[in-house]
Parts: sequence; C-alpha cells; structure tokens
Amino acid sequence: MTAVADRLTRVHICSYDDLTPELGVAAIVGGEQVAVFRLADGRVFAVSNLCPFSGAAVISRGITGSRGDVPTISSPVYKQVFSLVDGRCLDTVDKSPLPGHGPDLVVHTVSVDDGRVTIDLLGS
Repeated sequence: MTAVADRLTRVHICSYDDLTPELGVAAIVGGEQVAVFRLADGRVFAVSNLCPFSGAAVISRGITGSRGDVPTISSPVYKQVFSLVDGRCLDTVDKSPLPGHGPDLVVHTVSVDDGRVTIDLLGS
C-alpha cells in the first residue's frame, strides 16, 4: 500500500474497512514505512514498521496481543514485544537494538473520520 502525502503532517492511509482486525498492513508515508493495525475492539494504531532489533521492516507482520490493558505487537523476527500505545519495548528478549537505534518504535497519531484512516507524521 502506498499513501500519497498532500502535506507532510496528516496523511490519508486507507479506508477503515480496508483494515482486517488483528492484522497489520504496511504503508509508505513520506518515504517512511508505517505499520497500521486495526484491533478487534475497533481501535487503530500506527507505529514504525522497522524493527529496531533486526533492522527488518516487518512489524506490520507481527502478532497482536496485550499485556494487561496495553495492546501490543510482537516482532516476527526476534519476538520483542512493543506497546502499540506508546511504542515502548516491553520485552527485549535479552537482545539489544541495532547500533544507532533505540529499543522503542515511533508512534504516529491516528484518526478515523468518515471511514478514512489518517495518520499525523508530526504526532510521533
């Protein structure tokens, strides 16, 4: 999926109905890969698609879950667990992020208006 930025602040990604609950989708926004998730409860989250531990753009293919009330995504490579709310790495699986990377994912603010999913690139 490729999104076209009309301004580099708010970018329409897709329609809400295009997202399958509990499955992620990758979008290229302003040259950055973003992973977008629609959860079973209807909430939508957007985080960076790049795993800071493996360097692979795979977060959109991770497994959604939760830690208590916090919705999470597990990286499909080394299985680190990240909060979808704030991007914080909740479980490093005893690994360190790649040099030049912090352990957390960048989070983008998401809004759903009239069935359209939009992210704010400045919301990270």
